[in-house]
Amino acid sequence: MKKKIFLPILLSFFFLSGCAAWIDRGEAITAVGSSALQPLVETVGEEFQSENPGKFINVQGGGSGTGLSQVQTGAVEIGNSDLFAEEKDGVDASKLVDHQVAAVGIAPIINSEIGIENISMSDLKKIFTGEITNWSDVGGANLPVVLLNRAAGSGSRGTFEKWVLDGANAKTSQEQDSTGMVRQIVTDTPGAISYVAFSYITDDVVPLSIDNVAPTDENVTTNAWVIWSYEHMYTLGEPSELTAEFLAFVLSDEIQENIVGDLGYIPISAMKVARDWEGNLITE
Repeated sequence: MKKKIFLPILLSFFFLSGCAAWIDRGEAITAVGSSALQPLVETVGEEFQSENPGKFINVQGGGSGTGLSQVQTGAVEIGNSDLFAEEKDGVDASKLVDHQVAAVGIAPIINSEIGIENISMSDLKKIFTGEITNWSDVGGANLPVVLLNRAAGSGSRGTFEKWVLDGANAKTSQEQDSTGMVRQIVTDTPGAISYVAFSYITDDVVPLSIDNVAPTDENVTTNAWVIWSYEHMYTLGEPSELTAEFLAFVLSDEIQENIVGDLGYIPISAMKVARDWEGNLITE
C-alpha cells in the first residue's frame, strides 16, 4: 500500500519540477491593464502563439492603473496602459520603458433614442459635470441624462476627462470597468451616455461628433479630434527574452499593417502628429 502512495507522490514531484523549469525558461509572459488595448494584445498574442508553439502570452484587463502598478512591482512582464506612466500617481515612470504600439480615439456614445449626432465640447463638459441634466437642453429628446462613467484607474476615463472636463470634477454616477458592459448599458438605457474607444463602437450606439468634428481615425491622426491616446505597453526596464520578442512582433510591419487597423486602432506610422505626456504637440 505504501508503495502505491509513494509512486504518485514521486511522479508529482518530477512533474512540478518540470513545470518550474518550464517557467524558469521564460516561455510564458503576462500582460495586464487597459481594457481598450486588451483586444489588440489578445489577438496579436494568439497570432504570436500560433507562429511560436510553446510560447504563451497571457492577457488580462483591469484598467491602465492596474497595468502600471503591476508592471512597476515586477508582478507582470507588460503593463498595458492608455495613459503615460507620468500621468498616474504612485507610478515611478523613470523605472519603466514605454513601448507605444498604436493610437486610439475615444468617443462619447449615447443611446439611440436621444436623437442627436453632434454636441459642443462645452455642452459635453456640462453633461458630465451635472450642469445639463436633460437631453432637450441640447436639442435631443425629452429624456433625463443617465451618466455612465468608467471606473477609477481606467485610462479611457483619464483621457476623456483630461480633454473634456479640463480639470473639472465629473458628477458622481454609476461606474463600469468593462468597456463591453459600458456599451451594452448605453444600448439598453434611454438617455444614457458614456465613452469608449473607437474599436468598441457598433451600430447599437450613436457616437457623437464634437463641434462638428467626427470621431474618425483620420481626425485623430491630425489632432483635429483631440480625445485620443497612445496605447502603451510598459516594461520594467528594457525587456528581455520572450517579452522583447513579443513586443517586436507587435510593432512589426506584419501586425501594424494587417491587424492594428482592422481592430479599430491606429498604427503609430499613420500618426501625423505626436504628443508628450502633458498633451503638448511635439514639433521637430
